[in-house]
Amino acid sequence: MIVLGVESSCDETGLALYDTQRGLLAHALHSQVAMHEEYGGVVPELASRDHIRRAIPLLEQVMDKADVTRDAIDAIAYTQGPGLAGALLVGASIACGLGLAMDKPVLGVHHLEGHLLSPLLAGERPDFPFIALLISGGHTQLMRVDGVGQYALLGETLDDAAGEAFDKSAKLLGLGYPGGPAISRLAEFGESDVHRLPRPMLHSKDLNFSFSGLKTAVLTLVRNQTANICEQDKAHIARAFVDAIVEVLVAKCLAALKQTGLKRLVIAGGVGANRQLRDALNDAAQKKRFKVFYPELEFCTDNGAMIAFAGAMRLQINPDAAKRDYGFNVRPRWPLDELRVV
Repeated sequence: MIVLGVESSCDETGLALYDTQRGLLAHALHSQVAMHEEYGGVVPELASRDHIRRAIPLLEQVMDKADVTRDAIDAIAYTQGPGLAGALLVGASIACGLGLAMDKPVLGVHHLEGHLLSPLLAGERPDFPFIALLISGGHTQLMRVDGVGQYALLGETLDDAAGEAFDKSAKLLGLGYPGGPAISRLAEFGESDVHRLPRPMLHSKDLNFSFSGLKTAVLTLVRNQTANICEQDKAHIARAFVDAIVEVLVAKCLAALKQTGLKRLVIAGGVGANRQLRDALNDAAQKKRFKVFYPELEFCTDNGAMIAFAGAMRLQINPDAAKRDYGFNVRPRWPLDELRVV
């Protein structure tokens, strides 16, 4: 079965072809980072317009790379939500239009399910069940995953997500957009013992998160510095921020593994590319004797491959999940734990 995946939930346009027998055939991605950088964040209207421009050229690129005909495609999966409403509508309309034109069934896919299953695209893939730390955009959640569509929410952020804290703290330090990679790079030049920031909810005895207070602590620290804060001062603050957020994330993951008795941990989403987080989790895995799995770095950000793969996994369970009903709707807000096996 060959599935075409279409991703357009925010500021990346992704197209991919996944074959359930041969694996990922091809994928192509366009990032809008350069376009949104001057605004300091994503401008929804600009994002939607750019998806319109990019989708079809990316489709042609993927078809050429995969060297398959359109007749060989069995179904089309697209991101139905969550995400920016306008951006989602672009991807949904393109996917359904292609389905109508090619007489192929279509399937709406949950964006976060795509991230959650993306480590299964790697060479070493985890078996079910496992604990997943989902850290993508405005989401920071710990899930127990027993299979496709079998997700139990164990804990989540009560305010800012980890990714939001990275972006907002980077902005306070005068770094560029996107802030996560920028503050992570700067932290490499800082020292851990210069500043200590709070570890929110580290000892809360549950699996929830809270990062708005950490962002406020960064703001206070920046304001307490001199007006002419130097780059080394910024690096020390960045290091303190990264140390704090990584310690909390690792501690909550360990608590989830202990609570459930599982020995497999999956990290999914954009913050999963963070080097300091990966190093800390790898160290913890060696000491506590569990296994940790990550997506390939190219699949940490939004991409079409994860949508094609998630669609294919659902269609293997239920081939009738895709429909030749080309009217569509999108779900900008869509809790992951509402998903069920199809």
